[in-house]
Amino acid sequence: LLAAAVGRAQVQQEPLVETTEGTEISINCSHPNIQSNDFIHWYRQLPDQGPEFLVSTLRDSKDLDEPLGKLWVAADRRSSTLLLSRPRRRDAAVYYCAVG
Repeated sequence: LLAAAVGRAQVQQEPLVETTEGTEISINCSHPNIQSNDFIHWYRQLPDQGPEFLVSTLRDSKDLDEPLGKLWVAADRRSSTLLLSRPRRRDAAVYYCAVG
């Protein structure tokens, strides 16, 4: 992912977030060193599969269709949150954020 290779664009995520099926969950990402032209990207990796692109934005929050939810971006762009509104068992995955 882009953030892993660029020192100034490091991101931090919680190591583990859990919920039950159908219960809303928020996955937070901190990117305090983001630059004005950096995009915020979110991916997920389902078991035994490669990473899957979900959404990216420069600054605006965006709705997601699959998985159902929303990407929220802080006004200062130093953090973002992926909100899964009704997660299903098949949405269980590793979720990554990246900037670049």
